[in-house]
Amino acid sequence: MTTDDTLLEIHTNALAGMGSTPRHFGRMAAFIADDGHPDEDLSEETFRALILKGDNELVALWTRHLNNWDFALEAAWADGASPRTRARRDAAYVKLALGTDLRKVLDTVVPISEIPAPTIVTKDFHDWYTPERAAARSFYWRAYEEKLQSKGWSAASIASLDEASRAVVERLTDPEQIAARQAKGLVVGYVQSGKTANFTGVTAKAIDAGYRLVIVLGGTLNMLRAQTQRRIDMELIGQENILRGADPDDLDSLVGVDYVGDDDPDWPKFVSHGGRPSLRGAFDIERLTTRDNDYKTLATGIRALEYEKRDQTRPLHDPANLHHAAARVMVVKKNKAVLSKLVKDLKQIRSLLGELPTLIIDDESDQASLNTSNPKKWAAGSKERTAINDQISQLLGLLPRAQYVGYTATPFANVFVDPSDAHDIFPTDFLISLPRPADYMGVQDFHDLDSPVPEAERDITNSQEKAHVRGIYADTYDDDRLQEALDAFLLTGALKLYRTEHGVTDADFRHHTMLVHESLKTDDHAELALRINTMWHESGYSSSAGHERLAALYEKDFAPVSAAQAPALPTPATYGELRGYVSDARQRITSGGRPVIVVNGDSDAYFAALDLDFHGPVPVWKILVGGTKLSRGFTVEGLTVTYYRRTTHQADTLMQMGRWFGFRHGYRDLVRLYIGREEAYGRKQTADLYERFEAICRDEELFRKQLAKYSGLVDGQPRLTPAKVPPLVAQHLRTLPPSAKNKMFNAELVAVRSPGDWIEPLAYPTDREKLRHSNEAWRPVLGALDNDPSVFVHLGGDRGSFTRYAAKTAVISHSQLLNTLDSVTWGRPDLVAPHLEYLRDPGELGCATDDWVVIAPQTSDGDSAAGSILGSVPLTLVKRGRDEHGVFNRLSGVAHRQSAERIAGARALSDDDPFATQLHQPRRGAVLLYAVGNQADGSLDGLVAGGAVAPDKVIIVAAIIPATDPAAKPVPYLTFRTIDSKKDSPVIDVS
Repeated sequence: MTTDDTLLEIHTNALAGMGSTPRHFGRMAAFIADDGHPDEDLSEETFRALILKGDNELVALWTRHLNNWDFALEAAWADGASPRTRARRDAAYVKLALGTDLRKVLDTVVPISEIPAPTIVTKDFHDWYTPERAAARSFYWRAYEEKLQSKGWSAASIASLDEASRAVVERLTDPEQIAARQAKGLVVGYVQSGKTANFTGVTAKAIDAGYRLVIVLGGTLNMLRAQTQRRIDMELIGQENILRGADPDDLDSLVGVDYVGDDDPDWPKFVSHGGRPSLRGAFDIERLTTRDNDYKTLATGIRALEYEKRDQTRPLHDPANLHHAAARVMVVKKNKAVLSKLVKDLKQIRSLLGELPTLIIDDESDQASLNTSNPKKWAAGSKERTAINDQISQLLGLLPRAQYVGYTATPFANVFVDPSDAHDIFPTDFLISLPRPADYMGVQDFHDLDSPVPEAERDITNSQEKAHVRGIYADTYDDDRLQEALDAFLLTGALKLYRTEHGVTDADFRHHTMLVHESLKTDDHAELALRINTMWHESGYSSSAGHERLAALYEKDFAPVSAAQAPALPTPATYGELRGYVSDARQRITSGGRPVIVVNGDSDAYFAALDLDFHGPVPVWKILVGGTKLSRGFTVEGLTVTYYRRTTHQADTLMQMGRWFGFRHGYRDLVRLYIGREEAYGRKQTADLYERFEAICRDEELFRKQLAKYSGLVDGQPRLTPAKVPPLVAQHLRTLPPSAKNKMFNAELVAVRSPGDWIEPLAYPTDREKLRHSNEAWRPVLGALDNDPSVFVHLGGDRGSFTRYAAKTAVISHSQLLNTLDSVTWGRPDLVAPHLEYLRDPGELGCATDDWVVIAPQTSDGDSAAGSILGSVPLTLVKRGRDEHGVFNRLSGVAHRQSAERIAGARALSDDDPFATQLHQPRRGAVLLYAVGNQADGSLDGLVAGGAVAPDKVIIVAAIIPATDPAAKPVPYLTFRTIDSKKDSPVIDVS
């Protein structure tokens, strides 16, 4: 053993001996070293010199421990210093008793991590999962940690995962606890951002701690279930538990064993525990499902779910039994038949279930797991459940020690579950928002959210949109950029091959794919695939014309973007250097005779027959055409070019379709998104597909920001608990609700935030006494109107076309308008309340209006009449049609709106409309006020007597437009809360 190896062993043992608390390193090292070990080898000078020399093993060792201390949520030794701060690192250095020079060197090689902490919203919980207990039983977590290191995970990323997974496990119930208790939580990640890594880490720590049955609900197709099964088998369960004593060199003993030999080329990369865990002081894991087989009625009988107790006089959850029993793990499909078999089997061992600590992991928990039956259709006193939700509810009922943890990137539907339903999946105990991983490409990496760079000055050096997004502006075959997208796919494949041969070895270039998503209809997919296949073969990629087209695209697009976004990666200076690689890429894409694969089947047999195995021995270089089946859970490896034109009407569905989100190691600069933009589909849209993604990105980021803002403690108590989370759900785009209607039966609208948008209640009372009371509310506003009318202008579409109208006006304060609206009797107060909530809110997202211009248009046509109302100046009466329920079909006149919009800042000012321009001020809104003759009282003339109109024969109505600043940051359009069936709807004061 060399001197350096001896030192490494000393450092390793010294740091291991410290556990979760840093201690005087010099003393620990001296105690561990042999008496004859030279003192100079233990000096800080030697330590510092080894690090400066680049001793990778020593650096890795110290990186792991410093990161663990940096990330620790609880660190009594740190004197209150927060995780990931200079103060926390310095506190560790003080405890280690390291000198200034050594600290500087360690800071250089182990910088303080900038990965943010997870946001945790929680109820009070028993803190049973102490650092000491976690360290004492960590067999499977350590194996998983080593696996991640071998995959190239940085020490900081592993420490972040350690922190986030610990945050979940410590909020579960202590598996050794005498009293049975269920905890339910929700973990929110980003689309394709590593949620599986987190729940694998949670599973490792939970079974180390004592959970002995783990049920992973892994998607709605066997393809997705098998994908999850393989990941857990490879990174956690490991070779020895899969083999179960079989000899890997004896083919006869391997019958029925998946992965081994040529069955999976990555078998050598599966975790190895160095022998059966039960023979190494730990416990085995028995798989109740395999890669190829979902859960079935147990072939070996119920014995497969029986647990051997060392002490028959004690329950299974007693430590004397628990930590010697094998764990059972199953990955099951969200399928009624499969889950029914599991429920049936569990019922046969009901007596044991009360002793069995169980963990249920629900991947994509907002898909299939929710109860989407309509409560309005339930029979009185009953609760109906949809199929999968019913099976999950039965599992929770059978397993009193079961802990339920849902995982999703789109959590809005989950937080709208009734929190009082004890057998449903509302996250009553905790909600954890995972940090955005390093190197992840998400929605914000394709949009310039709140960029300080003016739009006119944005280019590929300072704009994500300019670098990665290519708009599709037409709906014709002649100008839909599909040919360009295919060219981009071929070029990026060639660039990956070029980089592989020029020293880029740490990138993931094995697979190379393009995704085309235009429709959910399978007939459309077949037609589109045929078109792409034909276009590919007619592209002339081996001809001079084809190379000229590729060269033009490379020089216009890829060369400059790569130079700006990835200057450190090798990129050809000219297309000529790339041309040879284009031929190789083309051959890979067309291998097997077809460049296109359609992915749209509904059955497992369909997916099994597809030539699309990202884990097989042959790399996948293909163009995938599909719809819904490619939009959730399915990971498209190597995705580089996306051609996307399908829209949808729910934010969570749209977000899940963003398969172009994820990790793009070594080719981030090559990613291109071709997406439908304004005037696509042959018509102008209020928000195009790209803008809709931006809106849901803002919904998501605001939700996370609000969670972080309210997740702290006040006087030692949680400021925000999971039951109070729903009011933080917001909707920036009025046409894009957070989730599908059948997932929002339990959602109640709280506020409609509408700067620059019209608020126009249409329902008013028909009862005369209520009508009189409602009109009385307007008396102060009516009394403020000027007697002399002002002239406003409506500008038409043609140059010089305009219409003048007279109106009586007043300027009133915001509080005066609020008092009036609060006193008005509305025909449908439930529809008006969310608007009033917004107008009342003085907070950051509330109404930014200080005062209001009231505009009462006056007409002079032959059917008009005028009179004083409640002592006001004479006002014109107007006719408006309404139904028997008192609901008008419209109120405000189209010609009247333009001037009001100019005053409120929602329309550009115009010299042609001078009075509106003069009245405009920042933070000023506008009100269009009308006196509508009650249709039950005959003609308008007949309503006027002695120059006055009786207050029960007229209806004062208003259309309101709050102030807006077109340059201001977009605010959410809607916010919601959950209806609690047993108590008042939960709310949180967000002011």
